Amino acid sequence: MKRVVVTGMGAITPIGLNVEDYWKGLKEGKIGFGEITRFDTTDYKVHLAAEVKGFQGKDYMDFKAAKRMELFAQYAVAAAKEAMEQSGLDMEKEDPFRVGCSIGSGIGSLQTVEREHTKLVEKGPGRVNPLMVPLMISNMAAGNVSIQFGLKGKSINVVTACATGTHSIGEAYRTIQFGDADVMIAGGTEASVTPLGIAGFTALTALSTNPDPTRCSVPFDKERSGFVMGEGSGVVVLEELEHAKKRGARILAEVVGYGATSDAYHITSPAEDGEGAAKCMEYAIKEAGIPLEEVTYINAHGTSTHHNDLFETRAIKKLFGDHAYKLKVNSTKSMIGHLLGAAGAVEFIACVKQMENSYIHETAGYQVPDEECDLDYVTGHGQEMEVEYALSNSLGFGGHNASLLIRKYHE
Repeated sequence: MKRVVVTGMGAITPIGLNVEDYWKGLKEGKIGFGEITRFDTTDYKVHLAAEVKGFQGKDYMDFKAAKRMELFAQYAVAAAKEAMEQSGLDMEKEDPFRVGCSIGSGIGSLQTVEREHTKLVEKGPGRVNPLMVPLMISNMAAGNVSIQFGLKGKSINVVTACATGTHSIGEAYRTIQFGDADVMIAGGTEASVTPLGIAGFTALTALSTNPDPTRCSVPFDKERSGFVMGEGSGVVVLEELEHAKKRGARILAEVVGYGATSDAYHITSPAEDGEGAAKCMEYAIKEAGIPLEEVTYINAHGTSTHHNDLFETRAIKKLFGDHAYKLKVNSTKSMIGHLLGAAGAVEFIACVKQMENSYIHETAGYQVPDEECDLDYVTGHGQEMEVEYALSNSLGFGGHNASLLIRKYHE
């Protein structure tokens, strides 16, 4: 099978509107949490989110094009633009049918649903926007990116809740491995900081009600109380190695393993023994053909919910045994919250940046150890460390598990 490398990355996040600002924020331990500004939260139990600040769609695309996209699709186009520019990919020199797109969104546009439902109730069906459906449906992130950049190869939208971004990159990786494309623009995007989004996740008791921005998202901390809603997009350019070398692309990292399993257990809770997540990680590592001991760093799903953090810890210990205590495990969500369908993609980018810079960012906000979560979660400050392999985990509602193994590039 063909080798697959990363040649470009783009990010829109609560702590930076490009990859370098995002990475700078992670390294500094910057938190993106604050009072929700998109709507009045007076009657809500939850008042904090990790909103993207200062984003204007027209800064990244034609104004008319932006008007025909909802926020989640705009974020994806903006991140894809940065990733493609970094990669140096020139579509005029490519066969467009060999360049595809795999960008998922867990939810699509709740803004459209809320807005058009209000029109329906208050003014009748004749007033619903004719573009309601193409504005709302989650595949329009991939669709709009393909349209904007002329990508005529495979265009797919993987939807696996919080595992969406990781599965999207994983399926793009498989596409190139098996020769169905030379290049795939891959990742995830989400914009669900809306009245319905916050109300729904609050009703599920998934969100933290802690009003302190420094303690609302504290993965693996004994006082964790739920996740904080984030938003944004992460997009990467994946490329077949020889194709990248032929055009002189700068190679950032190599994808060497992808695992995907299902817990087949519960619609929201991970399996208590961590078996599904453990097997998922095992598959990714087995594909790379390396012993478990060569993995020294894991970017955990680490949502700051009681069940996820406990069961993911169990999964890591189940697979790695005693070696689990030698691993560095951190959670990017401690700074940017949970980006749902975009989470795995922005965390994949964090893995590549940590590998490039030989630096593991801290799990911010961690203060109170939990005797059941007893691994090294990189607390207090980041750590200088060479990273040869990075394992990135995502676990989604419905029991979806996805893991990607990334390696420093070597000839």
